[in-house]
Amino acid sequence: MGHFLSSHLFAAPWRAPLFFRLLLGGWLLLAGTGLRAAEDVAVVPLPGSDFVSAREALVEAIEAEGLVVSAQIPFNRMLARTAEAVGQTASPYGDAEIIQFCSSGLAWQMVGEEAGQLALCPLSIAVYRTIAEPGQVFLAYRRPGTSSAARLRADELLRHLVVRAGELARLRW
Repeated sequence: MGHFLSSHLFAAPWRAPLFFRLLLGGWLLLAGTGLRAAEDVAVVPLPGSDFVSAREALVEAIEAEGLVVSAQIPFNRMLARTAEAVGQTASPYGDAEIIQFCSSGLAWQMVGEEAGQLALCPLSIAVYRTIAEPGQVFLAYRRPGTSSAARLRADELLRHLVVRAGELARLRW
């Protein structure tokens, strides 16, 4: 069973009694985030989209904010290429890319608050579909936290980009 199929908050696998599954499902709906992983990683499903549309929509959402995509990392190809070397048979993904970008204003604000926050740059959002759920596309990003004004601003930017990419991806499908 994959690590994203159980909740670290409740330590209950999805095969838990129906009551606990409904309780957790209701909590996720109320939270409105679609989280499926640890609380520092937001995973948002994009129902009604395909991988290519989702990736293009994500890049468009980033660029519409006046940001520049600095890298598109073919993560699935890297895993497929190195699978045998680490004792795996294949990548768990059908497709997976990481899109990196940065906001110079936000970067200056973050490092002005704390020099070590440079580790948060560039920001990145992953787009993927898994072998286990080939018809479902997801966006995922590391949540920078909300402990400072810059981190909160970065978190809001990432959340905004994911929502906008989801809207654009559905329009293309």
